[in-house]
Order: sequence, then structure tokens, then C-alpha cells
Amino acid sequence: METAVEQRRERRTDLVWPVSVWLPEAGRFFNGRSANISKVGVFITVPITMPVRVGNVVELNFPRTDTLAGEKGQYARIKKGRVVRVDRHRTLHDASIGLGIAFE
Repeated sequence: METAVEQRRERRTDLVWPVSVWLPEAGRFFNGRSANISKVGVFITVPITMPVRVGNVVELNFPRTDTLAGEKGQYARIKKGRVVRVDRHRTLHDASIGLGIAFE
């Protein structure tokens, strides 16, 4: 039996929040939800129709509430990242795939 070794560099915080993901290869956005986030990356779920693979560079758009947008001066937080993990274990359960994304 193998023991899993934690490889994360930063502590993750659970955060369920809507996110739009721009995939240049598809030329469109896909709507998903974040599951957890850290300073260096995020884990999100997206529909199985998103043709993504490890190595793809994506743009993540995290919408802000009106109050936060007023404080920050923008209605979204946009981050660029690289897909480092594609997890298909929930595909049959809820027609989604999980993506581990490292911020660039």
C-alpha cells in the first residue's frame, strides 16, 4: 500500500465561488465553480464538455459582489494559470471534471 505525500506549497482555503474559464484553444468561456484556493493555485470544477488537458493556459474570471467591486474598483478578479491536473473521477456522478490550476 502506498502512502500519499502532500505536495502543496501553500495552505488551501475552501471556497465555493462561480468562475468563468477562458480556454483559448476552444475560443470560448466555460462556467464552473471553485472548490478551494491558495496563493499559488485553485481547484475548480467545470462541465465535461470543456476540451481541456494538462498544460493548457487558461484565464480565470472570479466575479465580485457589488460591494467588493465598489471597494476594489473592478467587477472581477482575473488570473492566468496553467492546468496541472485533470480529475475525471466525478464525471459519472455530476457530469463535471476537476481542474488543478497553478497561477502564473
